[in-house]
Order: sequence, then structure tokens, then C-alpha cells
Amino acid sequence: MTEADAIARSTRPATVSSLVDDLRRLGVEPGMTMMVHSSLAGLGFVAGGAQAVVAALLESVGVSGTVMMPTHSGHLSEPSAWEHPPIPVEWCDEVRSSMPAYDPVVTPTRSMGAIVECFRHVSGVVRSAHPTVSAAAVGPNAAVLIDGHELDHGLGEGSPQARLYELDGHVALLGVTHANNSSLHLSEYRAAPPDAPMATDGSPVIVDGRRQWATYANLVDDDSDFAEIGEAFAATGAQRSASIGAGTGRLMRSRAIVDFATGWMREHRHGATPG
Repeated sequence: MTEADAIARSTRPATVSSLVDDLRRLGVEPGMTMMVHSSLAGLGFVAGGAQAVVAALLESVGVSGTVMMPTHSGHLSEPSAWEHPPIPVEWCDEVRSSMPAYDPVVTPTRSMGAIVECFRHVSGVVRSAHPTVSAAAVGPNAAVLIDGHELDHGLGEGSPQARLYELDGHVALLGVTHANNSSLHLSEYRAAPPDAPMATDGSPVIVDGRRQWATYANLVDDDSDFAEIGEAFAATGAQRSASIGAGTGRLMRSRAIVDFATGWMREHRHGATPG
């Protein structure tokens, strides 16, 4: 979406102040611990762009609240598995051996959007150690959410999404749907049968001060039904919705959406009897 498109779909510019008001109507409160998935384009025209959205989020939860965002960097992965786009097979060895190691401060995100890229530069933000599916957070609960992010099964029980669930935090979707909700990957792990297929990935990391190529296991994930799951969850009444700029905001408790999606996946993906 171009800036002209954003202007065309907006009746007025969104500002830090108006976005805070929108977030209040959505149900965001001071002290809340919240994981945010977002699209700047999905909010229409925002005066100040991504910086204004980040400022509004931080103001809405206040100094006693914590904001977290997924800061994935999928480009630091096994190059022979790349599909969007693939690279020539004969390049893979050179790409694998020369790729800079993951650095939580320096490594940019990939395909996560302008709001996330702005947020990870905010003073005090800390970012987890996973080379491809990291998360970043700022606020009193940031360390609890971020520390100990396990390399294997990076969106499973050793993930920031799992820590958010334990804290009974919230998930906010701003200008995006549940298709972008990374907490549904935690549901995939919880719903998966013991013989669920696993994949091996690899990334360059720093161990004892030296770069090395680390391999790790992941569940073979599938987000093709995430939007459908989100629609079914919204029908339960456990999700709040409100306008955010020219887009839609959705807010829910992490435990509510993760538990619902886990049950939905067991029934619809794996044929388990509900209940």
C-alpha cells in the first residue's frame, strides 16, 4: 500500500493522541503486558508513521506496562530451504559460511514491518537470543518474557509466547488478523501429536565469542488456517475489537486464544474428539 492509498482510506490523520484513545477503547490499560502484531499500512495514514504507533503503544501501557513484538529474522536460516525466493543450489555453501551471526542489537528483522523495526530501536528494549524467531520487549516484564528463549522449537514451550501465556498477558493485533498471530504457533506445539513431523534448521550464532553454525529442530508449522481459527475465536466473544486509525484492532488474553486454538487444532487438524 502506498502513502496515497493510506490517505485515501483515512477520514483524518491518526496521531499519537488519537491512537492512544483508540487503544483505550480497544481495552488497552496501564500496566498491561501485551504482545503486539501490527501493520502500519493497515492503520491508514499515521502522522509520524511507525514512530507514532510505537509512542502510542508505550503511552497506553505506561511505565508499569510491558510491550513485546515478534522480531523474526528468517534470512538467518538454512539457505537450501529458502523458497521466497529460492537461491541457486551452488550458492548455498558460500551463503551459509559467510552469513553474519545473529546479533540481537544489529540483526534487522525480515518481513515484520516498519512498526517492529522502529520498536526494536527504542531505548531499553531487549531482544531474545533466537536467531530466526526472536521477540523484543520493553517494560518491567521484559526480561521474564525474553530470557531463556530456547533454540530448539523456538515458538514452543521455551518461547516468549509461552512466557506471555504464563503471565496471563494479552495479544493485540493492529491492522492485521490472526494470520499474523505468532501465539498460534504455541498452540500448534500443544496440539501436535507425538509423531508430528519435525524439521531441522540452521543459523549462524555466536558461542563463546566465536561464530558457528547451529542446527536445531522445529515443528513443521502451518499457518494456513490461522485466520479461520481467529474468526472462530472471535465468535466466542472473548476478543475485543475497535477501530485503530483507519484499521481494525483486536485484543484478547493470551491464555484464551492459545487454549482455544489448541483445542481447535486438535479437533480439526488431528481428528481428536472435542472436550
